[in-house]
Amino acid sequence: MESVMEPIRPRRPVCQADGVSDGVVEQIAISPEHEVLPAPVARIRVVAGQGVEGDRNFAPAAAAPGEAITLIEAEALEGLRRDTGIELSHEASRRNVLTRGIDLNALVGRRFRVGEVLCEGVELCEPCNHLQKLTPPGVLRGLVHRAGLRADVLEGGTIAPGDAVREA
Repeated sequence: MESVMEPIRPRRPVCQADGVSDGVVEQIAISPEHEVLPAPVARIRVVAGQGVEGDRNFAPAAAAPGEAITLIEAEALEGLRRDTGIELSHEASRRNVLTRGIDLNALVGRRFRVGEVLCEGVELCEPCNHLQKLTPPGVLRGLVHRAGLRADVLEGGTIAPGDAVREA
């Protein structure tokens, strides 16, 4: 008997009537300078209203709305590879937190926790021309509506790989 095997694709969580499915932090990356590729770190300290300590976007006075922390789904990077053949690492995406198992787009306008940190989703982190200049051709188009989430930090704390990501 002949069997046809389809590739296994991670199921994308959906927004449910009672909330958003929980996820997990897979990796964290920061860079102290804008043009330097972010590097993975074991944990980060996040300050309410200011952002990620040690990151290029940390604002000692106050972060602009949506500039405190950025997140991207591992499933989005896998989808980019599947749909376009482009292999883009979490670091090259230039987002702080790589998640799995949660629909980040559904968190726009909602409060959620990443580890100890209380965040509020501000807007989708759509790919920009700057990202396109730093990555292979096709990344900009391939990440439209799945390039992550920009969020404000309402309560600070620490975030480490393995921490839960859930709606508050």
